[in-house]
Amino acid sequence: MLDKLRLKQLIKALLRHFVDIHKTISMHGCSESDKQSMWDIVYNLPKFGDPIECPDCYGISLDQQAVCYGNLKIREKALKDLPLQFDPPGAPLLYPKDHLLPSKPNTLVCQASGFYPAPVNFTWTRDQLSISSSSVSQAFPQSDGTFTQFSTIELLQPEEGQVYSCSLEHPALKEPATLTVSISNTNKPTSGVMSNYIYI
Repeated sequence: MLDKLRLKQLIKALLRHFVDIHKTISMHGCSESDKQSMWDIVYNLPKFGDPIECPDCYGISLDQQAVCYGNLKIREKALKDLPLQFDPPGAPLLYPKDHLLPSKPNTLVCQASGFYPAPVNFTWTRDQLSISSSSVSQAFPQSDGTFTQFSTIELLQPEEGQVYSCSLEHPALKEPATLTVSISNTNKPTSGVMSNYIYI
């Protein structure tokens, strides 16, 4: 049997190990509304993920509600004349799930990170024609107060020479940030090219 000191050391080592692997972000919020739009949390987990259980979450949120209302009143007075701060997305990314090859089904992912406020507006084109069959994630909060968001399109039969573009629009950008990738018949990994990326 482990003595108390060794048990403490083991627990600390395990906690250090798991803290480096996963980070949980908790957000509490409130508004002046009179329960007009109450909602529950939607968990976006991969297919292999187990649902998150938190039997105490409702009680914790009720406790936080009183604190939140008090803070809301103080902050409304202190911040009423301050303009909203806009943070533009950092360098956006456009990448394929696998190497882009003609006739091989694939997925293109467009990622925006480091922006505030949410959301980012994504638009896709193929050979400069609009694509409407894209999927957009919710904006995920980061520990620094900014957000990350993704958009994807499925390529069923990509053809050699086709050019795909993803454009991001955000209030902190003077004009959309556009990333472009083309389908080629090489085995080299394909990367996106960024253009029109101007901060305001």
